[in-house]
Amino acid sequence: MEVREAVSGLVLLLTYLGLALGGLPGYRMNRAGVALVGASFLVLLGVLDLEEAWRAMDAGTLTFLFGVMVLNTHLGYAGFFGLAAERLLALARTPLALLLSLTLGGGLLSALFLNDTMALLLTPLVLSVVRGLGLNPLPYLLALMGAVNTGSLMTPTGNPQNIVVASLSGLSYLGFVKALWPVALLGLFLQVALLALLYPEVRSLKPLPPLPPLRYRLHRPLLRKGLLVALGLFLAFLLGYPMAQGALVAAGLLLFTRRLRSERYFLRVDWELLVMFGGLFIVTEGVRRLGLVEALLPLAQSPLGLLLAATLLSLLISNVPAVLLLAPLVQEPKDWLLLAGGSTLAGNLTLLASVANLIVAEGAGREGVRVGFLEHLRFGLPLTLLSLALLYALL
Repeated sequence: MEVREAVSGLVLLLTYLGLALGGLPGYRMNRAGVALVGASFLVLLGVLDLEEAWRAMDAGTLTFLFGVMVLNTHLGYAGFFGLAAERLLALARTPLALLLSLTLGGGLLSALFLNDTMALLLTPLVLSVVRGLGLNPLPYLLALMGAVNTGSLMTPTGNPQNIVVASLSGLSYLGFVKALWPVALLGLFLQVALLALLYPEVRSLKPLPPLPPLRYRLHRPLLRKGLLVALGLFLAFLLGYPMAQGALVAAGLLLFTRRLRSERYFLRVDWELLVMFGGLFIVTEGVRRLGLVEALLPLAQSPLGLLLAATLLSLLISNVPAVLLLAPLVQEPKDWLLLAGGSTLAGNLTLLASVANLIVAEGAGREGVRVGFLEHLRFGLPLTLLSLALLYALL
């Protein structure tokens, strides 16, 4: 028994190391592969059997995430995000207005449609605009990184860790939004102030030339249907309809169409993220069965301790694994909100602290624009510390 527990502990250690690094050195596995391999080894070692592994996966979380992905895919094919970015950026008449518009608009879109999706879709559009205007792209790329992280805090649909918190806690959509939107909004204004301080050129009120046109395809029938389903879904959330159930119904309505083949939707669903979630649920159940969750108890004895634990663990092993590890220790609604806030705002600290940051940096790198680690840190460090203080004070 002791040998099995020792080997199981080693499996867990390597799993969380792989999650922290994005893979294991020498092996061609991403985070989804690491989570699935770790889960399979725990089943092999008898920590839990296959039936128990299936039960460990939270169907509500996986269904909710899948439904939101299908909605985002539909709106992407319809050209909604290109249209939204065009309308948003067209409001900007000066460099400062462009920064403010990008920050608030990117934050709101991330709150509604998943931050990683917005990072992927908005990065090339932002680069096209700022280059066409002859502006320094760095402050605007940093603004996009901060906006998609901080803005996603507002709602349960903003990022994967919020989806986990909403599913496991039973918090209502409206209750979640009411508690966290002030933190997110103040955080967005805070990042504008920091960027204006760090990059004096963005404070300029000099009128900009007309914005260069954005390239995207608009499919109006798809757009009308997508917006109608999205509006119905968010109204259902606000009225208290079960979130996972609502997301599944929305996905079904969107897939029932003569305009797009189903496989085109499924090609854009992030199956790797769903596999990673499933594996992490099993791995977390393994941690619980081996009695290792109790080792985290000292970290979560107070609201401040829980916030710090969520932040530090998110930096060490990534935000979704951190939330799943700490979830068994959380009881009060306020603590669930601190868990969501700490795991989300930690993503602003370094360039490597969130997938959204990496998506923006890699997208910029392909266009010849480098966002350095230290360049990001001098913006991300004060933003994270101040926004965490806001979160704690307001909750």
